Amino acid sequence: MSQTLTHTGTGQPERPARSPRGAARERQLSDFTALTAVVQQAGLMRRRYGYYWSKLVGLTLAGIALAAVFVIVGDTWWQMVTAVVLALLMTQIAFLGHDAAHRQIFVSGKWNEWVSLVVINLFAGMGHGWWQRKHNKHHAAPNKLGADPDIASGVLAFTPQAAQARRTPLTRWLASKQGWFFYPLLLLEGLNLHVQGVRRLFSRGEVKRRGVEATFIAVRLVSYLALVFLVLPPGKALAFVGVQLAVFGLYMGLSFAPNHIGMPIVPPDVKIDFLRRQVLMSRNITGGRWVDTFMGGLNFQVEHHLFPSMARPHLRKVAPIVREHCEKLGVRYTETSIGQSYVAVTRYINQVGRGGLDVWACPLAAQYRV
Repeated sequence: MSQTLTHTGTGQPERPARSPRGAARERQLSDFTALTAVVQQAGLMRRRYGYYWSKLVGLTLAGIALAAVFVIVGDTWWQMVTAVVLALLMTQIAFLGHDAAHRQIFVSGKWNEWVSLVVINLFAGMGHGWWQRKHNKHHAAPNKLGADPDIASGVLAFTPQAAQARRTPLTRWLASKQGWFFYPLLLLEGLNLHVQGVRRLFSRGEVKRRGVEATFIAVRLVSYLALVFLVLPPGKALAFVGVQLAVFGLYMGLSFAPNHIGMPIVPPDVKIDFLRRQVLMSRNITGGRWVDTFMGGLNFQVEHHLFPSMARPHLRKVAPIVREHCEKLGVRYTETSIGQSYVAVTRYINQVGRGGLDVWACPLAAQYRV
C-alpha cells in the first residue's frame, strides 16, 4: 500500500495518508469482518454434534439394511430399484464426506479428516485426496480462469477461451450443442469420480495417507463387486452396477452444477476481496427443507463459500443475515429455484459453446481489473 507523510503546524508528522485504492481494500476487508462478527454473535459457528452423529449412524445403518435387502431379494430385475436407492444413499454419504472434509462436524481436525476418509473412501469408494485437493482450489478462487479446476477445459467448454480452442468442425459443432449433452454426460460422472480417485493414488505426486486411501477404496470396491456378482448373474450384475453409477453421477451433477455454472467468470489478472469473490460467483437455490436434503446443503452455496466450516443446519439460518448484509453493500446476491437454475446452466453452456460470451467485456472484470 502506497503512503505519504503529511505534517501539522506543530511540525509533528500525522498518520500516513492512505491511497484511495488502499482505503477501498480496507473497507472491503471490514465488510466481511463485520458480517463474521454478526454470525459469531448469533452462535451460528457452533458445532452440531447431534445432527451429524445421527447422520453418521443413520446412513451407516441404512447401508447395512440395504445390503440385507439386496441379499434377501436375490436374483430379480427388481434389483434395479435397489441400485437406484443405493445411488441415492451413496450421494447422501458423499455429502456427509464433503462436510467432514470442510471440518464442519468436529472441532478436531484429525477427527474430521478420519471421518472424511472413512466416508469418502470406504463408504463411497471415491478418492478423498484427489477430490479435496481439487475442491480446495475451487473454494480459493471460484470461477477464476487458470485457478479454478472446475472450469478447466475438458469434454465440455465452460469458458469462451475453452470453446475457442475447439479447432475441428466436429468439436465446434459439439461445443455449440454442449448444453444438451451436459445432463446425459452426468450419467458417466459416477464412473469418472471413481476412476479419478484411483488414478490419483497411482500418480507420482504427493498423496497424504496414500496407503489408507488405497486400502479403504480396495475394500469398498472389491466387497461391493463381490456381493453384486454373488447375488446376481453376470448380466444383471453388470446392469445393477451400471444403473447405480449412472444415477449416482446424475444426482451428484444435479447437486453441484447449479452452484457456479452461469455465474461470472473472473479473468486471471482480476483481484477481488473475499466477500465479493465468494458471493458474486455463487448461486443459491431456493426451496423448502426438501431442497436442503436433496442437495446436501449445497443449495446455500453463497453461505457455504463464505463460511465453509459452518455446520450444514446453520446455513439456512445464516442466509437471511448474509442476504441483508449484501443488500446494504450493494453486492449482488443470486438465488433462484432449482428448475430455473438447470435452465440457466443449459443456456449458459450452450451460449459459451456457440461463442456468444465475451468474458473480457464482463462488467465484473471492468470493475475489479487491476
